[in-house]
Amino acid sequence: MFTGIVEEVGRVVSVTESGTNRTLTIQARMTPELRVDQSVSHNGVCLTVVSVDGDHYDVTAVKETLDRSNIGALKVGDGVNLERCLRIGDRLDGHMVQGHVDGVTTCSSVRDENGSWTYTFRMPEEKHLLVQKGSICINGVSLTIASLDDGSFTVAIIPYTHAHTTFRDLKRGDHVNLEFDVLGKYVARMLAR
Repeated sequence: MFTGIVEEVGRVVSVTESGTNRTLTIQARMTPELRVDQSVSHNGVCLTVVSVDGDHYDVTAVKETLDRSNIGALKVGDGVNLERCLRIGDRLDGHMVQGHVDGVTTCSSVRDENGSWTYTFRMPEEKHLLVQKGSICINGVSLTIASLDDGSFTVAIIPYTHAHTTFRDLKRGDHVNLEFDVLGKYVARMLAR
């Protein structure tokens, strides 16, 4: 379980393919505090640490993860939003995030608002799970939906989030991971019965 509050932007230093799996080696300041078998959110995707060496660690993504997220598109040099799992007793500053990506969408515009940024994304197929002023997790970042219409939704990014996440590098046409609010998913499932 995560909160969607990014701790650090790590860097992909190596990518290895093995069958349908993909192992990423990540360089991050937090690495000395990690241990094998620990869960870490990578752009909103919960992956298990499989090895630790100095300031580098490895995670392996299986086919299901690669099919559902932008993890398969990461290459050497790319930044990755990182968050360690929530500890009991910590403050919940974002919202409840599972690290189970529901899908991918595309950034359709970035607008500099002279002090903040507005990012617009193509409406995903599961648009019934989005509500204005509701929570959404984009690339592992807990955000509030500022507005939505039939074809798109927007989020507003404050300067701190822009400077401390991969949003600073996000541009039109980039793909992002989406995780819808878990409470909304349960309510939609119950109403569909």
